[in-house]
Amino acid sequence: MLKQENNYDFRKRMLEIHEKNIRNYSLEAKDTEFVFKDGLVIYVPETAGDVIITAAQDFMDYLFTSMNISARLTKSKFDGSGNALVIDLCTDLGDCAVYRGYRIVTEKDRCFIDGYDERGAAQALYSLEDIMTVRKAPYLPVGSVSRKPMFSPQMVHSGYGMDDFPNEHLAAIAHEGRDAILVFAKDVNMTPYGYLDFNALIHRAAKYGLDVYAYSYLKSEMHPDDEGAEAHYESTYGKLFKMCPGLKGISLVGESVEFPSKDEHVSGCNRFDNYIDGIPTGKKSPGWYPCIDYAQWLSMIKKIIRKYRSDADIIFWTYNWGTQPEDVRIKLINALPTDITIMATFEMCEYYKVDGSTATIDDYTISRVGYGENYFRSEAEVCAKRGIRFYSMTNTGGATWDMGVIPYIPVPYQWMKRYQKMKEAKEKWRLDGIMECHHYGFYPSIISKLSKQAFYNNCENMEELLRDILSGEYGSENVVIVDEALKLWSDAITYCTPNIADQYGAFRVGPSYPFNLDRVFNLTVAPYAPFGNGIVAPIYRGATNTGRTAPTPILIKKEVKRLEKMKALLEEGLVILNKAENKNEKLLRLINMGEFMVRTVITGINAKNWHQLRCALTYETDHDKLVQIVDDMETLLKAEMANAESTIPLVQVDSRLGWEPSMDYMTDERHLRWKIRQLKYVLDIEIGIYNKTALKYDTGVYMPPSFNF
Repeated sequence: MLKQENNYDFRKRMLEIHEKNIRNYSLEAKDTEFVFKDGLVIYVPETAGDVIITAAQDFMDYLFTSMNISARLTKSKFDGSGNALVIDLCTDLGDCAVYRGYRIVTEKDRCFIDGYDERGAAQALYSLEDIMTVRKAPYLPVGSVSRKPMFSPQMVHSGYGMDDFPNEHLAAIAHEGRDAILVFAKDVNMTPYGYLDFNALIHRAAKYGLDVYAYSYLKSEMHPDDEGAEAHYESTYGKLFKMCPGLKGISLVGESVEFPSKDEHVSGCNRFDNYIDGIPTGKKSPGWYPCIDYAQWLSMIKKIIRKYRSDADIIFWTYNWGTQPEDVRIKLINALPTDITIMATFEMCEYYKVDGSTATIDDYTISRVGYGENYFRSEAEVCAKRGIRFYSMTNTGGATWDMGVIPYIPVPYQWMKRYQKMKEAKEKWRLDGIMECHHYGFYPSIISKLSKQAFYNNCENMEELLRDILSGEYGSENVVIVDEALKLWSDAITYCTPNIADQYGAFRVGPSYPFNLDRVFNLTVAPYAPFGNGIVAPIYRGATNTGRTAPTPILIKKEVKRLEKMKALLEEGLVILNKAENKNEKLLRLINMGEFMVRTVITGINAKNWHQLRCALTYETDHDKLVQIVDDMETLLKAEMANAESTIPLVQVDSRLGWEPSMDYMTDERHLRWKIRQLKYVLDIEIGIYNKTALKYDTGVYMPPSFNF
């Protein structure tokens, strides 16, 4: 049984690098296995740098903490005797003689690691830990294996707290095979959350084999043609790389870096100023259109940055104009310099059918595996043709906006389809690197472990790999049950509705999402939450007026049916999981999160039905039908109150549920109780007025009761 937690207690779990006492002493080594024993000597090169030393010390801690084995570290030469692990650097690794490549050769009495570089050697050590965690014993199979990663960089944001990277979280990111982190940059040492010593972070991350990229929030207030423009950008981008030369690169995305473009298709001002006398200009702001002078702007930024770091990776992310016509997007890419990087989001902007009606993927989702034909493919093709380095935002850290306040989406069979599509993209168009999460951050899970292994060259059977991971996490006796349930959940996610109405509405925060009638309420936020409730739409938005999707009245009833199917499959999976007789803490947390997911879907269904009732209440003229609408509203609000109430025990025992780095807590116990009070206000006061004055009694003036918040 899970114990109750206080807010942020999940961070204690994240600070535990190695799980304690996982060794099963009843397991005996096979004749074909090498055994780590007390007194093991770990040999590292005399010239070993911070990455190898850090990883070797980590390995010693793993052996002691998880396997109860003591070891010592030495830089002396291996004399060929004793129980030994020998780590060295070697460039003679055949096809694996690449960045982060490695070879492991295990003999009966010793194990040899050859890393192409220090980061490769570190990944080999983490691989040994993975093997022993599944085996539940300090045993390795005798033999040889060589591996190389498919993608670099693999960039992630912090899942511990926005731009917050304690050493333990850096270690976890490295253990999961990632090689880069992202930090939001408003200025030197300044993030949306406040002060952060960038150089100290760069120094600490380097010890774990991690590069640091800046995600630009720097202001772009001048056109490159303007007098003084170069000095202006020298004071922002130049200053950043001059003061922090260790930054590996920078990510530039339209909505965050938009400048006063002179392209005739845009307004020339940023999205916040794109009005005249309070009325929208009718043109897009430069952050949402592939303005042709982005080529000029980017050339200036590149020139300035590379004065301070000649090999800086300058990433131009085309996220914001994926819906724009292909010809204007390709025209811009053809005008860009070839010594930068283009990044396209993997699955966005695709059309899909909802029982015959057309809908589009508005934002990050794993309900559709991609790659996108409309947006991603077109840009991948031109980058391959021009020889431009090409990345993608793939969300393969495990989280998407399908559900905004859970740590990861536990749908491994859907993720495996995504990985296969990514491999196809690499083969077709040389997909080089990936960004694996955005501000919702990276949380180690069965999904990050699965993607880690899937992104190596020698991963041939992902289903077998998944079963090994499930055995290591939940126990070998539960593999069949958990696998069966996760297959159902992987099917369930395909019925999710990846549109703005849901991703910025009920599915953003789950059961704490408010249901508004006359007065508009939004969730209260912590004063230190960087984004606050700015990405939560408290009124159902419906289909956006883009001409790319069927109108909400056409889609909404069909979407409700799909969500009901999603809910049924999630519940079926929960029934199976609860049959497990020997539930460890990790399995209990998976079940608890599954219950939270069900309640999120219930809120999503109720939000769509509430929107329909709200619209009907506005336009219905028949008295009896109005009475029925109000009765249905009362029934729905009471059901949603019960749904919120039943969610409270779930968040009480897992403080990670209901939290997201940029918004902080949105669905903890306090917010759920706020939601219940909000619904009670709508039910007692706003619905009460309709009942007493307009519909059931029609007796004239009605004085509503006082409401005590």
